[in-house]
Amino acid sequence: MEKTGCVVVGGGPAGLMLGLLLARAGVQVTVLEKHADFLRDFRGDTVHPSTIRLIDELGLGQEFRRLPQSRLQSVVFPVPGGRPVTMGDFDALRPPYNYIAMMPQWDFLNFLAAAAAEEPGFTLLTSHTVTGLIRDGGRVRGIRFRTPDGSQDALEADLVVATDGRHSLLRDAAGLAPKEFPVPFDTWWFRLPRHEAETGPVAGLIPAFGPGEALVALSRTDYYQMGYLAPKNAGARIRAEGVEGFRRRIAALRPDLADRMDAIGSLEDLHWLDVRLDRLQSWHINGLLCIGDAAHAMSPAGGVGINLAIQDAAATAAILAPALLRGRVTPADLRRVERRRRFPTVVVQTGQRLMHRAVFGPIMAGKRSRVPAAALFLARNVPAVRSIIPRFIAFGPRPEHAPAFARRAEPRPQPQP
Repeated sequence: MEKTGCVVVGGGPAGLMLGLLLARAGVQVTVLEKHADFLRDFRGDTVHPSTIRLIDELGLGQEFRRLPQSRLQSVVFPVPGGRPVTMGDFDALRPPYNYIAMMPQWDFLNFLAAAAAEEPGFTLLTSHTVTGLIRDGGRVRGIRFRTPDGSQDALEADLVVATDGRHSLLRDAAGLAPKEFPVPFDTWWFRLPRHEAETGPVAGLIPAFGPGEALVALSRTDYYQMGYLAPKNAGARIRAEGVEGFRRRIAALRPDLADRMDAIGSLEDLHWLDVRLDRLQSWHINGLLCIGDAAHAMSPAGGVGINLAIQDAAATAAILAPALLRGRVTPADLRRVERRRRFPTVVVQTGQRLMHRAVFGPIMAGKRSRVPAAALFLARNVPAVRSIIPRFIAFGPRPEHAPAFARRAEPRPQPQP
């Protein structure tokens, strides 16, 4: 059986960032991704300033800024039945971290994977599906997995890190059960074409509302990524109404897009996201650590889940790299990671729960939101409030920096001939 220092299960933002950071520390690290590539629709698109700063510290900022992206400059709070409130402008933050980058996540993941591939200790195995854990004497010693040709194999490691998302197989295999919080909606993602005249930059994300439903749109190069929000357990109603009923609902929410409803060929074109908000009571057992959505599934509210997961990865690398280089990671080491990242997780999830109660819950029930008028007044009229909110969204309650061992100087621009 082959052995590595750390095996990371899941090639999402947290998994690839952790692999890159540990490889730069000199750790032998293997990342397993069950898909053949990262080209999947309906992933999150936001890269927050906390992540952009981390990328700059890694010496990758110039390359990152060359990726196709748009800039989100303001935070707009939806008020059903009323005028949306601009809660704050990122322009109030110090450049160059005064915007949220909007880009297809597959571009971001390919960027991280390419940077990690330059490190001699990094290995990415695509089309490899993890099937279980290897245990020995009360400790996790590695993983079992299925290769692209269907054969079974195993990999021993000093540490297994689960970054395999909200439906984490490894979390279940380890017997780690999350505490769940109520979420009032699920999301159905789909595409609609963009006309050539509509290919301007993203200016903001302002959803459309109807009785018991909402719709958001993200701009791609030649199509819109649409998210239809409906109450939990609405799947039976959507199936009963059929594709024609769904088209009518979308056209009513966005009459300006009614001319392209035929792009929704059938209900098979909808991608259902079971929105969850939960977190583990304990993020680890001996030899295994969960981070990102595997430790704390986030609601799409606020678009912060990706960036929180990346901050988890930065803290994990900084704390565990020395132990991995020694070849022994103790439960005390894993507790240090959990203690550091639990506080920001609780703070962010508390904010999301408040948004669910005040905004999304009433919307899904067909009622007016319960956002206090005083809060809206402060957001509209008090500059200090409008500067605090963007900073919180941009950096979160405990932003992480790149560990010293992972930092690189930016390459100097080559002189023009």
